[in-house]
Amino acid sequence: MAELLRVSGLQTHYTSFGGSRVVKAVDGISFTLREGETIGLVGESGCGKTTTCLSIVGLLPSAAHIVGGNIEFDGEELTTKRAREMRHVRGRKIAMILQDPMASLNPLFSIYLQVAEPAYYHQRARGRSLRQRVRELLQAVRIPSPEVRMREYPHQMSGGMRQRVVGAIAMAGGPKLIIADEPTTNLDVTIQAQYLEVLKDIQRETGVALIFVTHNLGIVAKMCDRMAVMYAGKIVEQGSVRDLFRAGRHPYTQALLGSMPKLGSKERLLAIPGQPPNLARLPSGCAFHPRCPHAMSRCIEEEPVERLIDVQWTARCWLGDREPAKETYVSATA
Repeated sequence: MAELLRVSGLQTHYTSFGGSRVVKAVDGISFTLREGETIGLVGESGCGKTTTCLSIVGLLPSAAHIVGGNIEFDGEELTTKRAREMRHVRGRKIAMILQDPMASLNPLFSIYLQVAEPAYYHQRARGRSLRQRVRELLQAVRIPSPEVRMREYPHQMSGGMRQRVVGAIAMAGGPKLIIADEPTTNLDVTIQAQYLEVLKDIQRETGVALIFVTHNLGIVAKMCDRMAVMYAGKIVEQGSVRDLFRAGRHPYTQALLGSMPKLGSKERLLAIPGQPPNLARLPSGCAFHPRCPHAMSRCIEEEPVERLIDVQWTARCWLGDREPAKETYVSATA
């Protein structure tokens, strides 16, 4: 598979009014994505996952700016494009699914108009072909009775159906990449599983690549080929899902895996002590060292460099080849 996206040394900072305070929301991250591949961005809230995605699609809020690095997508550099140029990339080449469908759907317009708009704008569909395209998109996301549903409004649909409509809108422009930012957060478990199957079916049928942002490692195991673990604006470990689930090297990766329930297991869940750091006042050295049971003096004094463990498997940790012991974390049920 050909490389579709390359993010290199991306730095996105938030600046307070007057510029007196700078928050390094994304601090020098790098990763790649191939055509038809799925990568999961995981980590606690505030670690920079959503800011990374907004940087890629050019939808950062006014207080945020890309101050360094490159985003190369399908042979084009996105960081140098103007807002007008990015409007031709969003929807047609890159689409984004947000976690709250009601924030994405306009309550005043019918489902037909909202799904038809990107197809009209990006694919030049008109008249009967546009209506047929909308019908096909609703069928693709497994919405029953599409002719009836396209005349309805968002408030007439369930949360799961609304999220499927958002998926149809994302697909309407025929993108090569879909960024899904915690799209199953507000869905119950049964509907969540159905929605994930819909996304996998769409990917198999169209070959679209996915960036999946989630807190749920079970979803990562089901959906993703590779995963990138983020902490305090950095990717602390990335590699194949198989490798990281089997033998993650960074203590934070191990802690996340240790806090995940396992079917049929009687082991107590493990909690990570402490809180994520304030990005405006990061600790010295490794940002995870105040919460890490393996922290050494070097971890406090020096920021760890990215280390190659295997092909496409890297970690930022001074522990070297030592594998952290899960039992040193605090039990959540103790």
